[in-house]
Amino acid sequence: MDRRRFLAGLVAGAVGVRGAGRGTRSASAPANHAPRGPRLAIAPLGLQLYTVRREMQHDVEGTLARVAEVGYREVEFWQHYGRSGAQLAATLAAHGLTAPSGHVGLDALEGGAAAATIAMAQALGHRYLVVAWTPLAWRRTLADWRSLAARFDRAGERTRAAGIQLGYHNHDFELRPLEGRVPLDVFAEATDPALVQLQVDLYWMVHGGGDPVAFLRRWRGRVPSVHVKDRTADGRMVDVGAGAIDWRNLLGEAQRAGVRHFFVEHDDPAPDGLASARASFAYLAALDP
Repeated sequence: MDRRRFLAGLVAGAVGVRGAGRGTRSASAPANHAPRGPRLAIAPLGLQLYTVRREMQHDVEGTLARVAEVGYREVEFWQHYGRSGAQLAATLAAHGLTAPSGHVGLDALEGGAAAATIAMAQALGHRYLVVAWTPLAWRRTLADWRSLAARFDRAGERTRAAGIQLGYHNHDFELRPLEGRVPLDVFAEATDPALVQLQVDLYWMVHGGGDPVAFLRRWRGRVPSVHVKDRTADGRMVDVGAGAIDWRNLLGEAQRAGVRHFFVEHDDPAPDGLASARASFAYLAALDP
């Protein structure tokens, strides 16, 4: 299922470019748990489970076991595949995984839906709930973005009362100027930092014409997590290390900006999401600090 449609249903150059051919790593990596595996420059490394959604659809427990075998120590959920929070938490614990974050629709944190959403997040040990999509009807003007910010603040009050931080995850449209401003900046200015933080998707920020280094510097301390996904010079999404983004520079800047969680993701890793997750892990594990 496409995540944008799924989340829509819930709601009814500072970046360096490597030379051609440089930075590409093998798509294979040893299957091992992190304590016996390579020492990462950024650790613990996480995986957004949307990357392996096809595998999860057929075998939730087995897929989580294989994610751990690659070396990932954190995962980020986007749906729960019919499992309870207790079932998923037991599977995570069995394989040495934690789930500090999960994606939800904004309406799942409004009205009567909020209690169940927060209860699931608490069962999974989430410290963050991140809204990863907003319909066009909610964001046609800057006034819409400010109204949306007020809704996020209200939802953030609910999650904060439960010990969970609310976040917003960008795509590319938030970076495209609207009425002379960048909507993501307007949204960040209009939300209370104590209630709403930001999850920067590094691919989509570059794809939308933004500068993630400049953004991270401007909003230092406001971005606890990023999505690590690579982009070729002509805009294709590829495994991390197979594109043109200068990861050593960018990830170093992310660390200096206070980022604590790094979730690898590939939106369409056909035909094998686990192979994509493995390739990205291998590249990042070998990246010099």
